[in-house]
Amino acid sequence: MFMFSTGSRYPQAGPTGPGDVGRRVAHRREQLGLTAAEVADRAGMAANYIEYLESCPDTVETGTVTRLAGALDTSVRYLLGGGLDGPPGQGAPAAVPVLAELEPWECWAKLAPGGVGRVALTTPDGPRVIPVNYRTLDGAVLYRTRAGSTPARALGHTVAFEVDHLDEALSHGWSVLLVGPARQVTEAESVVWFGRHADPRPWVGDEARDIWVRISPRSITGRVIRADGPGAAGRRP
Repeated sequence: MFMFSTGSRYPQAGPTGPGDVGRRVAHRREQLGLTAAEVADRAGMAANYIEYLESCPDTVETGTVTRLAGALDTSVRYLLGGGLDGPPGQGAPAAVPVLAELEPWECWAKLAPGGVGRVALTTPDGPRVIPVNYRTLDGAVLYRTRAGSTPARALGHTVAFEVDHLDEALSHGWSVLLVGPARQVTEAESVVWFGRHADPRPWVGDEARDIWVRISPRSITGRVIRADGPGAAGRRP
């Protein structure tokens, strides 16, 4: 296991359990659209070692983590799980940051993989922002919840839905904001089809989460911040 000091004001990474590095290597590799062989070539390692690392819990030497971080355009701190319990955005901004608007089709491309987004709604106790597992389908956002829950209170109201991503190693990120009415999906055939093909699979469990909510956008906007200047080529999200 690791205790890796960053030498900065940010939280240390560690201790990291065997297998944690491999899972983060696999996740980052998939984000970049690389094969295990391509990562191995970049890192000067054998492809079968990358495959082994991603599938078998094991400890990893710090030097190996450093080479993998370089191959994956990320940081050692990220691969070791540094700062996972803290809020994102603690890394330094780019020397020459560029902020740009996303086109609607670019916003949908960002949302398309699904994952975790945030529903902003008004409740009797005041405004709330609630994370939900979501999927996109036919120009709408879907999530599943249970009756009486806070996310279910969105039904019948106009809400905001937000998704974002930050890559602190490359000092870039994006955010997408969708605004529209939230309605319950009541068609039995649609619910069955969603369950088979577009199920968000809530992290908090499936039990009694049989309320399907569809947010149909009236507007969708997004922004991206990226590094510009020397060395930034090929790093745009």
